Amino acid sequence: MSKSKDAAANSLILKYLNDQNRPYSTQDVFSNLQREHGLGKTAVVKAMELLAQQGKIKEKVYGKQKIYFVDQDQFPNVSDTELKSLDNQIAELSSKVQSVQQSCRQLETELKDLNSSMTTEEMEKEIEELKKECNRHQDKLKKIKTTTNHVTPEEKEKVYSERKLYCKEWRKRKRMATDIFDAILEGYPKSKKHFFEEVGVETDEEHNVTVPDI
Repeated sequence: MSKSKDAAANSLILKYLNDQNRPYSTQDVFSNLQREHGLGKTAVVKAMELLAQQGKIKEKVYGKQKIYFVDQDQFPNVSDTELKSLDNQIAELSSKVQSVQQSCRQLETELKDLNSSMTTEEMEKEIEELKKECNRHQDKLKKIKTTTNHVTPEEKEKVYSERKLYCKEWRKRKRMATDIFDAILEGYPKSKKHFFEEVGVETDEEHNVTVPDI
């Protein structure tokens, strides 16, 4: 790297450390500046070591890692009152940040709902389809009301009579079957349930069926 590029890298890193005013490793600075400024890892290490040698930044060694930070003597002393005021400002700004973040989340939810809803064109199309369906049902209802082939009173009476006859026959046959089973069970050595299973008898009760009232 040329001297002009070295000087540019030194100036950039020194400004960054002063602006941030917090301890960084060479890896931290490389990661933070590489994408935007295209600095290589070797150039960053070389620049920070040189800045430390020149006394423009401080260097601390923690085990195998070196940490760099700017000389705090260049900054004015801050009183406890000023620190408390800064803390209050930080708390106030943090509260505003949380409020804005909450508003952003609400707006994102609303946006998601809107994106998943039908557009005006889709709703107009849906309304048109529903109108057509409604008209079809109205036409069908009209035809049903105006038809002349309804069930006649005689046909209706015939259906009721047949139902009454079939229900009466159902009761009669069920009673006959019950009498026969009772007679057999008087001499049967096992239970009624076992007898029904043995001969394959299925009862109305098993299928939750009852004889309709006549």
